[in-house]
Amino acid sequence: PGPFEDWPRGAIDAFVLARLQHAKLSPSPPADAATLIRRVTLDLTGLPPTLAEVDAFEQAANHDLDDAYTHLVDRLLASPRFGERMAIYWLDLVRYAEARGFDAVWQADSRLVRDAVVPMAAFGATTDRIRIGSGVIDCWTRNPARLASTFSTLDDLAPGRMICGLGAWWDPLAAKVGIDRSRPLKVMREVVEAVRGLLNNETVTIDGYHVHLDGVELDYVHQERRAKDVPIYIGATGMQMMELTGEIADGAVLNYLVSPSYNVGALEALERGAAKAGRTLDDIDRPQLVVCSVDEDRQAALDGARLLVTQYLGQQPHIMKASGVPQELLDEIGEVLTWPATHDQVVAASKLVPDDIVQMITASGTPD
Repeated sequence: PGPFEDWPRGAIDAFVLARLQHAKLSPSPPADAATLIRRVTLDLTGLPPTLAEVDAFEQAANHDLDDAYTHLVDRLLASPRFGERMAIYWLDLVRYAEARGFDAVWQADSRLVRDAVVPMAAFGATTDRIRIGSGVIDCWTRNPARLASTFSTLDDLAPGRMICGLGAWWDPLAAKVGIDRSRPLKVMREVVEAVRGLLNNETVTIDGYHVHLDGVELDYVHQERRAKDVPIYIGATGMQMMELTGEIADGAVLNYLVSPSYNVGALEALERGAAKAGRTLDDIDRPQLVVCSVDEDRQAALDGARLLVTQYLGQQPHIMKASGVPQELLDEIGEVLTWPATHDQVVAASKLVPDDIVQMITASGTPD
């Protein structure tokens, strides 16, 4: 125990204190109420608080600072100003990526966090060159005709720059919202066929296992009728879905937090599928997100990635199992962490994750 052992008020504070002590720094003294509300309001909304808001917070803080601060943060997070502030940050990142020559940016749509379509529209409206993909929208909850209509509209905003990324989702989340993920390979094949046909300006009739369309086409009454240049990518995890991706998709959205050996197997499966369609592996685009954590201190770099690794070990164990993470570790973490989870649960479960697992599925370490 050191002189600041009582300083942390939560798990995040403990991490901050550890890094401060590692750098031989001390925590700043506690801020007064007026300073505190100015800091958090500027941080979350980009605007200073009004004098009336400062006075009200100071009065509430005199009775119970923790309660006053909790209510303040809740109010700010519910404010439209917070949404505007965060949107500016996302748009700045996308414009930065475009300026730096990145080929594409991908908006996640997996857990019930944020929908991909709204930010994709914003990205398309504020950039000129970069391609924009959904990474990935599930193939179950949106009718394929509506999917095609959505991406046709996005293509109107940014012609030739949108990518329709689809995935088969995952349990327990799918089951919790009433989705039975039976026969995902057949469902994915039907959805891709339907969406592609509609985007190609075709009249589509399918009476399949999952997709039922009777003479459906996209409605272009008020615009030119033309095929839309929207490639379809599949976010696959299992090798059967990976092989199907190689056969029918324009690209594969390869998972992140996977091991090099998993990637080798994934490419082999993609190549088998491509061969079925008379294609080669080079005909299939293969974007992949890699989690990086870099620090002059290797242990600090590993710790920086550990929370994210822990979250995926507990919430999407199918990806982790495919990468060779031992089932015993997945079971142990699953007892502590599932979906949804609190930050404190993730922190608690992270203590079970060894360094070699973090190293296996992330690019973590020193700059050298």
